Amino acid sequence: MQKVLDLNSEIYSKNQFITGLGNNVQLWLKREDLLHPEVSGNKFRKLKYNLQQALAQNKKKVLTFGGAFSNHIAATAAAAKLSGLESVGVIRGEELGGNLEETLKTNATLNFAVSQGMKLHFVSRSDYRNKTAPGFIKNLQLKFGEFYLVPEGGTNSLAVKGCAEILSEEDKAFHFVCTSVGTGGTISGIINASEENQQILGFPALKGDFLSAEIEKYSGKQNWELISGFHFGGYARYKPELIEFINNFKTAYGIQLDPVYTGKMLYGIFELARESYFPENSRILAIHTGGLQGIPGMNRILKKKQLPLIQI
Repeated sequence: MQKVLDLNSEIYSKNQFITGLGNNVQLWLKREDLLHPEVSGNKFRKLKYNLQQALAQNKKKVLTFGGAFSNHIAATAAAAKLSGLESVGVIRGEELGGNLEETLKTNATLNFAVSQGMKLHFVSRSDYRNKTAPGFIKNLQLKFGEFYLVPEGGTNSLAVKGCAEILSEEDKAFHFVCTSVGTGGTISGIINASEENQQILGFPALKGDFLSAEIEKYSGKQNWELISGFHFGGYARYKPELIEFINNFKTAYGIQLDPVYTGKMLYGIFELARESYFPENSRILAIHTGGLQGIPGMNRILKKKQLPLIQI
């Protein structure tokens, strides 16, 4: 895909064979990370119809929410610029705005967002928890004027519609489709596009049982399961064995994984295969949802702790 963001074009990503997992089980990886150099993976899918809607409503600006290393913030900033829209990012952590120049020096995600023209608005963690409250939104409208609101993580019905386009006709041949899960939008779209005889496995990056309810808001199908044992402590948390797996995977297959989503999912798939979870002759399709821009931030944390870095 070219750098220009064509929201009206049909976009397809290729499936890449990875390896056999024993018992004649095959693992393939759908390379959604290659969709676009700046708006890759599920972020392209989630933003596609939302930005189309913003343009249809003649909105000049989009506003969204995220943490300091949010893939969604970076992707929204780039997608808005490529679509001719202004953007505002409401960032969790007011301390980051105290010395913005210093923050941008040490935070590649926020620095990139600013380079794409995004205005950053830092709020306290307590205020951030109220981000969906009508009064909070009203105050943002008073400060920034009219905008098209994209929720944190990008998940809404339009995002689910976009994520349903991840699966193509050839993907009907797979018995299992696996994806990482953050806010539930990506897996909901995949479930909606799946065949009834396919099993959709979601690997949450977060602790908690709230995700099932979120998915049920957008899909009535029952052919899915959340595999909750591979979050490594929660969002943006890790253990040395995860970093080792990501580096070994890159050495073996030449593919970069991120430590928040896709790395955890693939670690889980390999572990499940060792436990003979997948029946003989299964064909597994795993979705690479992108998110690679967050690796420098994770490496900064690992360096401070004098731990091995993620190979880039």
